[in-house]
Amino acid sequence: MHFAIHRIKKKIQTTIVRISDVAIFTGLVLIGGLGSSYYMVSSGSALTTRTVGPWSTWKNEGRSDADPYTRAHFARSGTLNLTTEIAQTYLAGEDSEGLALHSSCEYHISGEQLEANWWSITVFNDRGELITNPSDRYTFTSDTVAISPDGTFMVTLARDARPGNWLPTAGAGRLTLAMTLLDSHTAIAGDTEAEDMAINLPTIKRVSCR
Repeated sequence: MHFAIHRIKKKIQTTIVRISDVAIFTGLVLIGGLGSSYYMVSSGSALTTRTVGPWSTWKNEGRSDADPYTRAHFARSGTLNLTTEIAQTYLAGEDSEGLALHSSCEYHISGEQLEANWWSITVFNDRGELITNPSDRYTFTSDTVAISPDGTFMVTLARDARPGNWLPTAGAGRLTLAMTLLDSHTAIAGDTEAEDMAINLPTIKRVSCR
């Protein structure tokens, strides 16, 4: 009798261990699957996004034949975007050294004339909102930015007024830059190194912080 009870207990323990193993495995699969899906929708991958220095863009943004991750990304953000056949929008939340953009620091955004018929550069807070400022300055475009004689330009991000192309950041905290290229002469399809080099996007250099 004692031996039979011992065998029953052993079987129960074995069953519990097996059920626990299955539950753990299932949990890991679910967590891994949900985690990877969340990452693909939030940040994308080499298949859905393109990175040039600190800037990144979704390759099929606004297209009717966009992949499910791209569609989910913009459905979640609630934005209505132009198709990449017309415009390319690059975002940057870090400087060229990989450090997060913050209003407590001053930055120089330096570049050359871009391969596009028109372009704009705008600064937002971490909620994707324009930063309220007394000067009502929110963006510079290829029509309004001051260009140097050598064809280069520099936009300064800073809390306080700066000479030249200055975008105020006030006390916004974390920042995001958006650069839109309209009718860009550089196709976005493909991932070759030559194509990446052809998109000469501006550098973002941290000057000082306080």
